[in-house]
Amino acid sequence: MTTSNYLLLDTNIISYIMKGTPEAERYKPYLQGKTLAISFITVGELWAGATYQGWGAEKRKKLESVLRNFVVIPYDFEIAKCYGEIVAQRKKAGRPISVADAWIAACAVRHQIPLVSHNFRDFEAIPNLVLITVTA
Repeated sequence: MTTSNYLLLDTNIISYIMKGTPEAERYKPYLQGKTLAISFITVGELWAGATYQGWGAEKRKKLESVLRNFVVIPYDFEIAKCYGEIVAQRKKAGRPISVADAWIAACAVRHQIPLVSHNFRDFEAIPNLVLITVTA
């Protein structure tokens, strides 16, 4: 997979886009003209949120429709290795990372795709991770 024109979007960016928040507008210039991807973890996180919040069939259908507009990066052995390295590196640095964030970062690192996230602190100082974030 040639990934030079790809961006990996963190779950929070997808949420902003779906809700039409001001944050979504601030990220729009970075996303235009790019192939937008999400991690398999983001699909799971958003589906968990919909289930937890008791979304009905129509809202779930809309969520599924939105998610199908993105390339979904699936799990593979190399991503699992990157995940292990990220978790160990962050733990050694005294900066543990959540399981979901580690998987998302691993997808970006493994495929050498910049990660777009509004949560800079969750992903800072991860070797080989290019992070795009917008501050106010």
